[in-house]
Amino acid sequence: MGVARALRLYAGPAARRHIERNGLGASDIGVIPGAAGGPKGLILGPLDRFIFGEWLPASTQPVHLVGASIGAWRMATACLSQAGLAFERLERDYIAQSYEVEPGRTRPTAAHVSERFGMNLADFYSGRVGELLAHPRFRLHIVTARGRHVLGREHKLRTPLGYLAAFVSNSVHRRAMGAWIERVVFSAAGPGGRPAPLPFDSSDYRTRQVPLTAANFAPALQASCSIPFVLQALHDIPGAPPGAYWDGGITDYHLHLNYAARAEQGLVLYPHFQKAVVPGWLDKALRWRHRATHFLDSTLVLAPDPQWVASLPNGKLPDRSDFERYGTDLAGRMKAWKTAVSASRQLADEFAQWLQRPEAGRLEAL
Repeated sequence: MGVARALRLYAGPAARRHIERNGLGASDIGVIPGAAGGPKGLILGPLDRFIFGEWLPASTQPVHLVGASIGAWRMATACLSQAGLAFERLERDYIAQSYEVEPGRTRPTAAHVSERFGMNLADFYSGRVGELLAHPRFRLHIVTARGRHVLGREHKLRTPLGYLAAFVSNSVHRRAMGAWIERVVFSAAGPGGRPAPLPFDSSDYRTRQVPLTAANFAPALQASCSIPFVLQALHDIPGAPPGAYWDGGITDYHLHLNYAARAEQGLVLYPHFQKAVVPGWLDKALRWRHRATHFLDSTLVLAPDPQWVASLPNGKLPDRSDFERYGTDLAGRMKAWKTAVSASRQLADEFAQWLQRPEAGRLEAL
């Protein structure tokens, strides 16, 4: 009996047509998104190492990398030289992170997590930000969520009220949430020194674009990873509108963006940890918003088979609940996460094998 498949491939209609006619080559890719999702993103490490370290270097076209939260950390890492080694370090650093819990508390304070996380990011990219921003091919876009009105500054009373208002507004209509929180994308420069154009149409939601520079890279990336109430907001990022900035996953949890409107840029290759591409973090419970739309017509999603996921430690992907599950048992959590990451090499191996003969019969509807 053979080994069960780990990888499933889900294609939008335009992506399917392209693969049926032409197969899939590295030169076909124009955009790679990186979703928010915390520790879930760890299982994409082997795919990242293969895609950025082995496969994409065989092509020469520009590629837009769009990331929120851990996805932004992953996409920024892809812009470093020797990306394979950089991804290995990201994996080690993320798995080893730990935070102190004060007596009488069940979780660390947001101030402590923000301070420790900021130090870790500064150490990770120390002396390499210029290299990252000047990548000859990759155009990095870091997605953040900027608070408006009552959410303009973080406050122990106004912030919970503001997010309650955002939740109610989002339940009525996703665009309505823009009254409280807007999408701000920090984009690295393209040819000519100006911010690279967004690789998606942004008319779906209130959006601003800001140049990504050496001066604002660190706060922009930390803001994109700053989950409300778990970490503190980043305020007044250089070069950007004043205000409080939080996790990019709030507005764009899985980056369900209108890539189809920029189809001339090439296909969207999306290493993801599930089939559903959920628009915003507040849409997690709104199942009717989990369906694919025409935005994803040119997208190929690479995701683990749910049965394979069930074979991982605890029968699931690593996630933030593991911090409470394991508590002070750092060694136990690290072992579980390392086991999951090790198993996820099968995802990269299967994708590499499929690329040698990209059979359209493996493609499922997204």
